[in-house]
Amino acid sequence: MEPMKRLLIPLLLWYKENARELPWRSNPTAYRVWVSEIMLQQTRVVAVLDYYKRFMDALPTVRALAGCPEEELMKLWQGLGYYNRARNLQKAARQIIERHGGEFPQAYEEIRALAGIGDYTAGAIASIVFQLPVPAVDGNVLRVVARITGDEGDIATAAMKRKISGVLSDCIARDRPGDYNQALMELGATVCLPNGAPLCEQCPAREFCVARLEEKTGRIPVKAAKRGRRMEERTVLLLFCGDKVALRRRPEKGLLAGLWEFPNEEAPPELCLRSWGLPPGNLELAGMGKHIFTHIEWRMAAYCGELPWDALPAQWVWAGRSDLAYRYAIPNAFSSFRDVVARRLGYF
Repeated sequence: MEPMKRLLIPLLLWYKENARELPWRSNPTAYRVWVSEIMLQQTRVVAVLDYYKRFMDALPTVRALAGCPEEELMKLWQGLGYYNRARNLQKAARQIIERHGGEFPQAYEEIRALAGIGDYTAGAIASIVFQLPVPAVDGNVLRVVARITGDEGDIATAAMKRKISGVLSDCIARDRPGDYNQALMELGATVCLPNGAPLCEQCPAREFCVARLEEKTGRIPVKAAKRGRRMEERTVLLLFCGDKVALRRRPEKGLLAGLWEFPNEEAPPELCLRSWGLPPGNLELAGMGKHIFTHIEWRMAAYCGELPWDALPAQWVWAGRSDLAYRYAIPNAFSSFRDVVARRLGYF
């Protein structure tokens, strides 16, 4: 019997005993599962829990999400990163209202057609909520299946993802597809860990996992090396007037699209000021920071300075404590400098 077919019953028994209690599992409506799956993209479960509760308290329904002002939506998402996820959530919520009368679609193809929803998310919603026997293949599942079957194909390729989806389509528990998919995800998240350190003795596949039996868990899964990141040396200007700090909005397209930020450029501080039409000031080095995006790494030097109230360029704003707390979403890229701003504005 093929390893993945042998796994079916042991996997479901293991999941029954070991599944973590998570808020979207206790009440798995389509909306709740959808929001959780989008939040969990590129983000660990433990980091999502508080954000998920806050988001659901503020926007408990599709209609509430569809009607939320963008500034408020970005503030709710602040700290989770990858902000286009939130924009696509709202776009999809509006599609659900326009195309489906506000009711979440139940067919896989209709779920897949919503903005921001790919094969994995569509499979997760369709199987967990509507009990459709379709696979949900994320990074955890790719790793689990590759190890159990001993497949040394590159899991970063579309061909390998299609192959594993086909394997799971044949093996999925027809009467419990949601539990089956969640069990595979849970196994990858808590036992079949990455970086060559799986907890094999706790795994329901330990007796027939090919990677374990052939001592290949450190080699499988195979994943091609990522391209190197581009480095950018950026100057961040923390410009104050009384108890306010200057913010500007990023362009509507590109990295951190549409979010508010402390002004910054790839140039020395005095040149930054001149390029923005600002008077030269007595700038002091306030700190250094680094932030890694998918393909870019920012290495930042922040400088503090003062500006007259009426010197602010068009489209910039003065923001005080309450604005930073409740109105403007500042990306985590600038988290290295939040304490500097907090001290200057009298947080502590």
